[in-house]
Amino acid sequence: MAETKPDWQHQGFVTEPGVDDYLYSLLPPRDEVVQKMEEQATQRHIPIVGPVVARILHQLALMINAKSVFEMGSAIGYSTIWWARAVGEGGRVIYTDGDRNNADEARGYFEKAGVSDRITVKTGDALELLSEQKQEFDIIFNDIDKEDYPRAFRAAMPRLRKGGLFITDNVLWSGKVVEKNGADARTKAIQELNRALYSSPEVFTTILPVRDGVAVAIKH
Repeated sequence: MAETKPDWQHQGFVTEPGVDDYLYSLLPPRDEVVQKMEEQATQRHIPIVGPVVARILHQLALMINAKSVFEMGSAIGYSTIWWARAVGEGGRVIYTDGDRNNADEARGYFEKAGVSDRITVKTGDALELLSEQKQEFDIIFNDIDKEDYPRAFRAAMPRLRKGGLFITDNVLWSGKVVEKNGADARTKAIQELNRALYSSPEVFTTILPVRDGVAVAIKH
């Protein structure tokens, strides 16, 4: 029987609902831990990337043989688990979130998923935590407050290796990015980021119009 997506997950995404349902119906079953997290996201309206985008993230990590990921804005750790499984044994994922309750909940999921040894949990401002890092990362994933998206791009570039990926969620923002007049601060910040990604000589960027838009930028 095809899987049915929770109704609230239809709301606001740019993918045509029928196509979105079709993509969702193709997904193989997730393991018990991931399914539990999806259920919690549905019941409590926790923002997660969802399984369609999560598979894209996982695949991108496999494609560049990523072993180090810095995640900016991790919530309950849904995408963190997908990253951790992609980097494999010996890989490292840094989880960041400003809410200690989120971090505590995420730790429990990491333990149950068997990937806690690959994940470093940090609480606080993701931009500050990234600035403290001395190493370069294979992937930096940006899913923080939208007003900070342009700053996130600027902060990520010195910490991203050549050939590494800067990936950002929600870059089409329910289609609001087409607004020219009257856009709110969050929309303007996303528009600014998108312009910067496509105009920067440091990266080559493509926006994938799936769910709420995923920008994938590879560093030259």
